Amino acid sequence: MTSVIYHTKSQFQLVKITEDVRRFVTEAGIKDGLVAVITSHTTTGIMVNEGLDCLEIDIEETLDRLIPQDLPYAHAHFLPSYGATGSNAPGHLKSMLTGNSCMLPVKDGRLISGHAQDIYLAEYDGPQSRNVFIEVLGE
Repeated sequence: MTSVIYHTKSQFQLVKITEDVRRFVTEAGIKDGLVAVITSHTTTGIMVNEGLDCLEIDIEETLDRLIPQDLPYAHAHFLPSYGATGSNAPGHLKSMLTGNSCMLPVKDGRLISGHAQDIYLAEYDGPQSRNVFIEVLGE
């Protein structure tokens, strides 16, 4: 297992992490098994989709329509445990839709995915430093 820190640059950002995952699968030396990719943050997601700029725009716009920034969310109040106002309810809800992990097969030491599949870290509350765990399981 490894962890990789990504530094996002905007409130919403899709970061392609496919090559980092491929590289770690190769370095792990596991012949056949699975690779798990997991984010440790509740306002990020891990998703698999086609890596096209136009589709990334469609994903952002669709999530914004489903979960607008300006609704009166219950989470938008002072949180004594944080010492600040929670204003990131949309990030939590978007993360709930995309999920926080994915698993893909490993065969003959290589990540197996569709020719158009990319793995993304989806940032919904940036910019921030984000930790993603990559673990290869198998033999």
